Amino acid sequence: MSTIEIFLLAMLLIFVAPYLVWRLGRTEYFAPLVIVQIVMGIVLGPGVLGAAFPAYHHFVFNPDVVNTLNGIAQWGVMLFVMLAGVELDLKKVWQYRRESAVTAGLSLGMPLLCGCAAALVLMSYPGWIGAKAATWQFTLGTGMACAVTALPVLVLLLEKLDILRQPMGQRILRYASLDDVAIWGVLALIMLDWERIGRQLGFIVAFAVLTLLFRRLMARLPREDRWYVALAWLIACALGADWAGLHFMVGAFLAGVVMDADWFGQEQLDALFRNVLLVLMPVFFLSTGLRTRWDIGGDIGGYAVFVGAALLLAASVGGKLMGAHIAGRMLNWQRGEASVIGWLLQSKGLIEIIFANILLDKQIITSETFTALLLMAIGSTMLTVPVVHPKLHRARHTGLVGQASS
Repeated sequence: MSTIEIFLLAMLLIFVAPYLVWRLGRTEYFAPLVIVQIVMGIVLGPGVLGAAFPAYHHFVFNPDVVNTLNGIAQWGVMLFVMLAGVELDLKKVWQYRRESAVTAGLSLGMPLLCGCAAALVLMSYPGWIGAKAATWQFTLGTGMACAVTALPVLVLLLEKLDILRQPMGQRILRYASLDDVAIWGVLALIMLDWERIGRQLGFIVAFAVLTLLFRRLMARLPREDRWYVALAWLIACALGADWAGLHFMVGAFLAGVVMDADWFGQEQLDALFRNVLLVLMPVFFLSTGLRTRWDIGGDIGGYAVFVGAALLLAASVGGKLMGAHIAGRMLNWQRGEASVIGWLLQSKGLIEIIFANILLDKQIITSETFTALLLMAIGSTMLTVPVVHPKLHRARHTGLVGQASS
């Protein structure tokens, strides 16, 4: 078979297998299609399909095909991260700044501390810390991976639970938005390369100056021209960030943050978001799955990745719930409110996987640590709807859902 035929065979697997599992298995309640696609990416990777049928796996996912898939995946994830930045409504965050700052700070800080503690445990065994990582980078990176809230996936879950447009849903989005800003800021700190600090400072200064010009230009352009300019801006920011050593996804997020959703219209943004999820992100999930590894050497044996994933999941979920309950006491929330908010904020999904991909690319974590983080993200997101749905059902009877923020 030619390379293009093998590539199309790989694409067929990427799009058909997850859909059949999702539709025929009726997994929507505990595993939305996006989660099934992530899981199938792992199944089609070397840890499962590669182990069961190594010759077939090498034939389909040969280096030429993988390079092509990675190119599509990188473009898709750039668009996705940009849209996540556009969705941030910092004006709303400022309006409710005390409540938002307290809740976002605690819901990020507590799982960060728990995740850092878990990272220290992992570092006591060989095979977890990346070849180019300083101890603080691995600790902070792993801790932040436990603290991530997946804003785009959270939107999907809130919509599924029918609270996206209600006051509680809007509050949760504000908290997650603040955490998103902090997460990318910490990532930029982790990525700082003291040998290229001049480049990085130059990128930051150039980005700040060009942002002013870009925003003036976008305000004057007709709506039909703004998308073309926005895409050029996205590519330029991603290129500049990667050249400076900060990673292209940091640039993609910054490109989106300085855009206003009003420039494009919410319907068009929602349509592009759905299309990126439908057309491009399944390829990213597969390319992510190709990085998974299931065991490492050392004292804890062949199940080390699963043990590590369980430890990270406990740190992530426990930390989020702890932070939400402390915030609830400080802000006098109603009974049961902190539990619902904490469980929704602990969902990881795509942003955590993107975050972990960057850490792996920069060799701050190993492929085994990446696999543990990937499993943690899947478990975290799959737990959300089954746990929150009955809590919301009880909350509706007490009038909790639908109330405005304090």
